[in-house]
Amino acid sequence: MKKELYGLVVCGGKSKRMGTDKSLINYHGKPQRYYVYEMLEWVCDKVFISCNREQATGIIAPYQIMADLPDLGDVGPMAALLTAFSTYPDKDFLVVGCDYPFITTKDLKEFEKVLDREQIASAFYNEENDIYEPLLAYYSERSGNEIQRMYTSNQYSLQHFLKENGAEKYNPVRPKRMISIDTPEDFHAAKEKIALKINL
Repeated sequence: MKKELYGLVVCGGKSKRMGTDKSLINYHGKPQRYYVYEMLEWVCDKVFISCNREQATGIIAPYQIMADLPDLGDVGPMAALLTAFSTYPDKDFLVVGCDYPFITTKDLKEFEKVLDREQIASAFYNEENDIYEPLLAYYSERSGNEIQRMYTSNQYSLQHFLKENGAEKYNPVRPKRMISIDTPEDFHAAKEKIALKINL
């Protein structure tokens, strides 16, 4: 029997550069956190919106939430995984951030199809910048202990975790869809491309 895969929509906090909560931005007719959730439902057995406690109060049913553990403090996206593995230590997670409006269900299905579940982790890889995309990634249950160890050592970078553990590099068929939108100017340009159905 194939092991269950849980999906995690990572909301994050208020982006300084964007000036607003990126999970609330509407690219596709609804807040991005709900759009990503619904994409993950096609790939995962169960999906949660990972958020801070303030964001949790605004999330409507039927979307399931996983609010960051209160004692984690400001450790960025690592809080989402620390909470996830604390809640479900025997599960694997597919993580998608709200920063990538061009990612589609097809992209996620292609990733899941070739995923080596024996790897500790696997992430979309940006060849141009020679970096992993930690919020377009798979984290196996074995990641949990290592991420907890890093947190205890005051190391909060998921990029560092992926590099140090030799995470599998996934080169997507359409790499331009990995674009992270972080400023109001980028948002307006992305919104226009999506409205015009410009393929990336």
